Amino acid sequence: MRLAVAVIAAVLALGAAPAAAAPRPLTVASYNIHAGAGQDGVFDLARTAAAIRDLHADVVGLQEVDVHWDARSEYRDEATELARALKMHVFFAPIYDLDPPAPGAPRRQYGLAVLSRFPIVAARNLEITRLSTLTPDATPAPAPGFAEVTVAAHGGPVRVYATHLDYRADPSVRQAQVADMLAVLDRLPGPEILTGDFNAEPAAPELAPLWTDLADADPRAGTYPAAEPVKRIDFVTASPHFGIRSARAVATTASDHRPVVAELDRMRPVSS
Repeated sequence: MRLAVAVIAAVLALGAAPAAAAPRPLTVASYNIHAGAGQDGVFDLARTAAAIRDLHADVVGLQEVDVHWDARSEYRDEATELARALKMHVFFAPIYDLDPPAPGAPRRQYGLAVLSRFPIVAARNLEITRLSTLTPDATPAPAPGFAEVTVAAHGGPVRVYATHLDYRADPSVRQAQVADMLAVLDRLPGPEILTGDFNAEPAAPELAPLWTDLADADPRAGTYPAAEPVKRIDFVTASPHFGIRSARAVATTASDHRPVVAELDRMRPVSS
């Protein structure tokens, strides 16, 4: 009798379907790196790289990235150096692109970057409304520095955006920037993630249109200033193609901002 029971149990075990493994989440971060300077004001790109490495993110949107910009970052190409140190792919989207300081020197550039562990299959530097900090008596006008990167993520391609919104107290430029970004995000179907330093907190009226189309991966913690945050102005947001598994702000003073890192689950389409 015991033998018969054992045989039946073995047959049932062999016939059971293996449990499906839970799909791995997509880990996405946003980090204003302060051009490689920490909260202490000291430039240390190796410290910046270590802080990004500790996020264990698949994709990272970076703001305040210098590429041969000036002495504050030793005229180094931060985008390329960080990608090399972290063994990631990179796309750099300059906001400002200036003539070199001397003939034969590289152009001076400042802007945003996207780092990705996945291959980058397409990338564009798009324009949104900006109010230049370099031109006297400037007026708001379209300018580059809105990075769009399509990555070959597990589960299929994903469009990832990195942005840095206007810092001034007057919200009018940010309001225009939000409208510009939504016009881009709405033009194509498919999963999208928007990362960035929005220079406004989640309840700011100028950000309200974002929350119709995007979910805020809320870390329930401040991000600025890094040492003792009093407000949350750094974001990872996602289209309804994703569910938010977790989000956190990471305590580090490698910049004057804290990074936000979120785990996103790709949602399965609901069959009719």
